[in-house]
Amino acid sequence: MDLSARPTRYRVTPLEPNAHLFEVACSVDDPDPQGQRFTLPAWVPGSYLIREFARHFMGVRAENPQGAVAIAKETKGTWRAAPCTGPLTVVAQIYAYDVSVRTAYLDSRRGYFNGGSVFLCPDGRATRPCEVQIEPPANPGLAQWRVATTLPSDGAPAYGFGRYRADSYEALIDHPVEISDFALAHFEAGGVAHEIAVTGRHDADLDRLASDLARVCRWHIELFDGPGARPPFDRYLFQITAVGDGYGGLEHRSSTSLICRRDELPARGVPAIGDEYLNLLGLASHEYFHSWNVKRIKPAAFTPYDLTRENYTRLLWAFEGITSYYDDLALARSGVIEPARYLELLGRAITTVLRTPGRRRQSIADSSFDAWIKFYRPDENTPNAVVSYYVKGSLVALALDLTLRRERAGSLDDVMRALWERYGGRSVGVPEDGIERIASEVAGRDLRDFFARYVHGTEDPPLDAWLADFGIDYHLRTAQNATDRGGKPASASLPRGALDAKVGADMKLLSVYSGGAAERAGLAGGDQLVALDGLKANVDSLRVLLERRAPGDALRVHAFRRDELGEHTVVLAEPPLDTCYLTLQDKPGEEAIARRMRWLSP
Repeated sequence: MDLSARPTRYRVTPLEPNAHLFEVACSVDDPDPQGQRFTLPAWVPGSYLIREFARHFMGVRAENPQGAVAIAKETKGTWRAAPCTGPLTVVAQIYAYDVSVRTAYLDSRRGYFNGGSVFLCPDGRATRPCEVQIEPPANPGLAQWRVATTLPSDGAPAYGFGRYRADSYEALIDHPVEISDFALAHFEAGGVAHEIAVTGRHDADLDRLASDLARVCRWHIELFDGPGARPPFDRYLFQITAVGDGYGGLEHRSSTSLICRRDELPARGVPAIGDEYLNLLGLASHEYFHSWNVKRIKPAAFTPYDLTRENYTRLLWAFEGITSYYDDLALARSGVIEPARYLELLGRAITTVLRTPGRRRQSIADSSFDAWIKFYRPDENTPNAVVSYYVKGSLVALALDLTLRRERAGSLDDVMRALWERYGGRSVGVPEDGIERIASEVAGRDLRDFFARYVHGTEDPPLDAWLADFGIDYHLRTAQNATDRGGKPASASLPRGALDAKVGADMKLLSVYSGGAAERAGLAGGDQLVALDGLKANVDSLRVLLERRAPGDALRVHAFRRDELGEHTVVLAEPPLDTCYLTLQDKPGEEAIARRMRWLSP
């Protein structure tokens, strides 16, 4: 047999759960005669930060049938074995104790790995097929563990340990693996089996979760592929890890890994959708939409990915922002929530952006480009310097949708279907101006000014005026307290004065806003407030004080900066009108009602 056609073989063993160690072996039958080189990714698609996965490798050795083979590390993520005959096997022990969707985790309760953080890629062999043997843990007390992954079986039983396969290295690392005693639920959407595997302690109503996700997934499928169509995968898996406090999601071609608080899972016997469960549904909807928008419709800069370095694009606002727009919109248009509930979520998103001074400094196109050095590395100055291409991107997506619908030219749905047909369905990368060109085609006019103002510029779209054309009133008020997220009218007394800073529950200044009262007084992010007007500082005392003091009043503040105590006089400012809520108009015109129905109705 031609050795060049032989697959790359991997073996994954939960070696020592209590020490959080996986052992992962990679074997090639025809190693490079000059010395086979192996490379580990430095980042994972969908999370745009160099993660340095190699830092978790505890040791690497190499061997062939004749014995040990010398292997040396060449760079932070590459190793080269000495010239030898095959088969050559490289074995790594990997520390796995990161509760995230990006890396790997192993203890006596569960195991998980995202392939890019554990699988070495033999140079020159990335396009070869791969075989993966997933071994069970040796501990008989873990005999109840199963495997949840969409890696195609190559002999492994359903949810069982054994051999799996992938068409290439890129496919191999796009199927995360959960190993635990998970709970399982099923539903069908688009003629395709969907599964939900939930690990972690919980008492969730998984039938309710499956029913609601089925409606959402069917809506997504119809958006891209039309009624009665099948999605671009043969099976889909939601991997959910329930924890006490956590949140996260990462998309893959036929699955997603999610982390949620256990109280975000639906409770048995509770028909209403509370904010917690709504948060989980929005996250699941977001990652499912990514099955098209990012995993298949992707920037040309990601075609193919170079996982050893940053891959720059100014389009993340579209791939994450448009997805963020549709994640909650899909809940309304699938009938899972009412339009009024969706408007509450939209009001919260607008509030988040209005409270970000950085939106006036950074465009969402620049935010996309600088994601590698700014978005995933927040500090106390981030609100003043950075805008989220997720959240403001979702509002620009809304503005584009409203623009197209107001002009009766189509909608953002048409833009997404065109992107799918022209690029995603043909495995062609979207050029940097591709979305603007397609949006202009759908509009029937040049939208260069729209993109210059709201994508490449820092202007806020006039959502108040545009939403009015859909029978929706836009309201602004001041925040009533530090936990006020917007989306609703005020339910308590409002502060009269403002500190112009974000204060944590422990009274530490998380951020001090540029040009505001706290900054003028010399306070800075990280300062620890200890006294207000000579009295011990806490969240309640600050709230009461701001309710009683008017703009222009002076406030004496004692605060520690590191280990030095300082005294500051803060002249309170006017509370900003930065909290949004939206309401349905009492008597909208017929055209406004028709527009709103086409936009929000199932």
